[in-house]
Amino acid sequence: MLEALFTQAPMGLYVFDEQLRIVRYNTARRGVRGLPGDAVLGRRLDEVAEGFHDPELLPLARQVLMGEARVRGRLMRGRPPGGPDRETVLSVSAFRVRPGGGHVLGVAVVEDVSERQHTADRLDILHSAHQAIGTSLDMRDTADALAEVVVDRFADAVSVDVLDEAVRGAALSGGPVDADVPLRRVAFRSVNDPARRAPSDTLDTFPFPTPFSRSLQDASPRLVTHLTPDEPWLATDPERARLLTDAGVHSLLITPLVVRRTVLGVVCFYRHRDPRPYDEDDLCLAEQLAQRTALSIDNARSYARERTIATGLQRHLLPRTPPRLTAVDTAALHLPGTMGGGGDWYDVIPLSGSRVALTVGDVTGSGIEVAAAMGQLRTALTTLAVRDLAPEELLSCLDETTASLARDTGEPVTASCLYAVFDPVTRACTAASAGHAPPVVLGALGDPLALEPPAGPLLGTGRGGYEAVRAELPDGSLLALYTNGLVRSAPGARQILLRVLSHPDRPLRRLADDAVYALLPSQGEDDAVLLLARTRGLAEERLAEWTLPKDAAVVGTARRLARHQLADWGLEDLAFTTELIVSELFTNAIRYGSPPIRLRMIRDRSLICEVSDGSSTAPHLRNARAIDEGGRGLSLVARLAARWGTRFGRRGKTIWCEQELDGG
Repeated sequence: MLEALFTQAPMGLYVFDEQLRIVRYNTARRGVRGLPGDAVLGRRLDEVAEGFHDPELLPLARQVLMGEARVRGRLMRGRPPGGPDRETVLSVSAFRVRPGGGHVLGVAVVEDVSERQHTADRLDILHSAHQAIGTSLDMRDTADALAEVVVDRFADAVSVDVLDEAVRGAALSGGPVDADVPLRRVAFRSVNDPARRAPSDTLDTFPFPTPFSRSLQDASPRLVTHLTPDEPWLATDPERARLLTDAGVHSLLITPLVVRRTVLGVVCFYRHRDPRPYDEDDLCLAEQLAQRTALSIDNARSYARERTIATGLQRHLLPRTPPRLTAVDTAALHLPGTMGGGGDWYDVIPLSGSRVALTVGDVTGSGIEVAAAMGQLRTALTTLAVRDLAPEELLSCLDETTASLARDTGEPVTASCLYAVFDPVTRACTAASAGHAPPVVLGALGDPLALEPPAGPLLGTGRGGYEAVRAELPDGSLLALYTNGLVRSAPGARQILLRVLSHPDRPLRRLADDAVYALLPSQGEDDAVLLLARTRGLAEERLAEWTLPKDAAVVGTARRLARHQLADWGLEDLAFTTELIVSELFTNAIRYGSPPIRLRMIRDRSLICEVSDGSSTAPHLRNARAIDEGGRGLSLVARLAARWGTRFGRRGKTIWCEQELDGG
């Protein structure tokens, strides 16, 4: 039985003595090590296990002889002298025996489990890939995850190249990829430089014909088992051939990244340190890894495309250039975040009476839907602003509008908003906030000023209850309105912003850039908005105001006052039209309003005429019939003026109209 066991058993049996020398072995298994039979007996275990380096082999064998340990299924990897081009995996078990109560011996059972273990290794690589790949919507992170899994386990080096159009999120057409189509290197990793994670990010093409270009054209993988210098395709791409030769690459796999018959790029696996050539089983594993990677890269491409569309939509919905106004000089910047398509907005809105509205806001979230909601809110805010609502009233109306968006879409929509109005006549700034950070305000000399409206509820909550604060700003004061994306990543950001902006001699554009340099060392996930406004009061010679009694006889007086003022301003050519407008507005105030009645004229970029009275009754524009004796006053004003409207104050109302001046 023993003789049959030691000569015919399929696994290797080795009996060793107390000096760890082989005293008997299974001759049927001597070819496992590539050693002749006479080179086994009398040799130590570590000498017999040539090519299988395991520093714990001898200590474990001693413990087995002493009865302190038992080895079962211990794996040993190596390359025996008889087959150095392929890794062999042995399963070793060892136990202690004492035949007839004599000397203690050890028995080692050795089984070649290479195929089984290689299959398990491939499954382990696939398991790691499924856990690591696809956890990010960033294309480069996805490619890096693949490189992290395969380098030093399946490949000595790996490169991932993706179509440049896919990296930019463009729509791709199916079919083959021509040789002149540029690809961008999004990941490269090698065992020679395992810490390298940043891709070269260079553009390149694969010349025709090479295994790389052929794989891109027919969407099929290529296996180069043995790369030799006389390969004909190496002459087609001498630069890449030189790189492969210098690195010592002897075997490589090229697998296309394909999703729904659309080629996204190519993954290349290289071996130069591992002597094993790639085989068909390795090609099957490479295809599975490429499929997983391609699906994640396509998800990243779709996300990048949506992000690009959302960012483009947001930019289209934001004002391109702030208007030139007398009351303020402005500069604004919008910095898109890496998430793309945020809901940040800003606006500079001219109001009646040379006033100006300054506003910033931020819709919660990112994406196309958020950018569209931002556009709707900005449109609604502009519509409400030109109605000359007070800041707190405007935010209440905008809160209802935001809530209605949620009812229409079925998705909650919330936003923060800061709305401020500056009047150059009184030099007063009135501001209200819906859950937004207060503005940074500095005087003409860079000294901080107080303007901090209470942060009311976010828009869309339907709770309202906003409060406004008012402060007088001397000429040359600076207001800075911003969103959270600008200050989120910097501790003490508000103090930093105060310090950066405290340079009244610098242009606004430079101050805006300085704020970015100080607060955003790198591009953040959220987008950011900064709106700077330097105030400028209206000079006294550009303003004229009179208070007149409620008497029809003073209509002529109002006309004469207007005519004389136009003469002082050198605008005699507008006298007839202006007298007619003043006459109609004053007559309307006398007939339907209550005292006091005031006439105010402002020479700005347009000529502004305002008539105020103590009544809150709004005028109504109607088209008079041919047989009507009245009802044509406001229609006449509307035809003669470029713009007209009504604004309400705490007491009474003001009807205003603007006439354009040559040269603006």
